[in-house]
Amino acid sequence: MTFPGFGEAVVDFYEGLEADNTKAYWTDHKAVYDEQVRAPMVALLADLETEFGAGKVFRPYRDVRFAADKTPYKTQCGATAGPHYVQVSADGLMVAGGYYRMTSAQVARYRAAVDDERHGPALEEIVDGLRGEGFTIGGEQLKSRPRGVDPAHPRLALLRHKSLFAWYAWPPSDELHEPGLADRVATTWRRLAPLGRWLDDHVGVDLDDAAERPGGRRR
Repeated sequence: MTFPGFGEAVVDFYEGLEADNTKAYWTDHKAVYDEQVRAPMVALLADLETEFGAGKVFRPYRDVRFAADKTPYKTQCGATAGPHYVQVSADGLMVAGGYYRMTSAQVARYRAAVDDERHGPALEEIVDGLRGEGFTIGGEQLKSRPRGVDPAHPRLALLRHKSLFAWYAWPPSDELHEPGLADRVATTWRRLAPLGRWLDDHVGVDLDDAAERPGGRRR
C-alpha cells in the first residue's frame, strides 16, 4: 500500500460526528469513514511497517458499559504500531508514544527506575528534551508525592506519574491530505523512540498484557 493522505472530508466527518454522535449519522456517513479515514490509516501503517512493525487501527465504537457518556462512536481514529500512536480527528493530527496506563506492578517498577541514580536521570533527560522541543508530557499523576518519597527528591515530578507518554499535535492543514504526512509521522515516532525504549526496558509488560499506549491497549 501507499498512503495517499487522509480524505478531504475527514475533518468535516468528525466535526459532524461531534455534533451528532448517533447511529443515524454514522450510518449515513459510514462510506466516508471507510474510504477517507480508515483506509488511509491502514495504508499509513502499512507504509511504516518495515521500520516500526505491524500496526493496528482501533475500533470506532466506544465501550459505554460503565461510562457516564453513552455516545456510541469515538470522535477520532487512532492506531498503534508497537509503542507508537497516531490519531486523526477534527482537531487534525496527533502523534504520541509511551505508556498510557500502567498496572500497580508496572508503576512500582517505573518508580524504582526513576529513583535509580543512573536510570532516573536518563529518563529526566529524555523528558526534558521532548518538552523543550514542544512535546506535551502526559500521564496520570498523584496530586502529592508517593508514600515514603522525600519531598526534596530531585525527580519528584516524574515519581508522581502513574503513566507516562508524550505527544505532539498539528491542526488541520493541506498536509493532512497529502502522502508526505507519512514522513511527519515517521519523524515524530523516531523522536519518541527513546521514551518508548526506556519504558520497555525498565517497566515492561505484565503477563496480563495490561500495559497501554496512548489511545488504547498495546495489542
